[in-house]
Amino acid sequence: MTNFETLQHIIRNRRSSKPALMNGKSIDDSTIQQLLELADWAPTHGHTEPWRFVVYGGEKVKEFCNDHASLYKANTPEEKFMHATYDKLQRQGDLVSHIILVYMKRGNNPKIPVLEEIAAASCAVENVLLGASTLNVAVLWGSGGMTHHPAMKQYLNLAEEDVVLGILYLGYTDDQVAKEGRRIVPAADKITWK
Repeated sequence: MTNFETLQHIIRNRRSSKPALMNGKSIDDSTIQQLLELADWAPTHGHTEPWRFVVYGGEKVKEFCNDHASLYKANTPEEKFMHATYDKLQRQGDLVSHIILVYMKRGNNPKIPVLEEIAAASCAVENVLLGASTLNVAVLWGSGGMTHHPAMKQYLNLAEEDVVLGILYLGYTDDQVAKEGRRIVPAADKITWK
């Protein structure tokens, strides 16, 4: 297989895995470190390198999940509060090995648009997802719960201009058969040649 064919295979066969489908087995911290080092090679305009990761492993996973559920309870009006959502947030990490919060740390160069900083940090996440796929590590890039609520930024002590991009749930799964990939709109319909 050529390098291109190998990369093509990895990209086309990468799939997200819900935390409930993970099996509770622990990923070695050195593997997580390898994935985050891949993330560090994302493209970045002006070398701003805006990606940041907050890693929870071991007992800290449960601690974060409890904190996340508490943020939801404290910041949701009583009439909109759903106990099922609270419980889900509390149990979200029961079978995962690590949780990684991802955010874009806004640099001090006003010439770099915020959108480019978000795109660079998103590319860093894609590097993690692709690397995880090659190591048979299951990942879900989630954005539920309080991910985009100002309370999460406060929880992480972020500046106003920083942006939380999501939560990565990592673990192993016994389900090694990847679902068939699909696209709704053919690639040709998304490309205009001039």
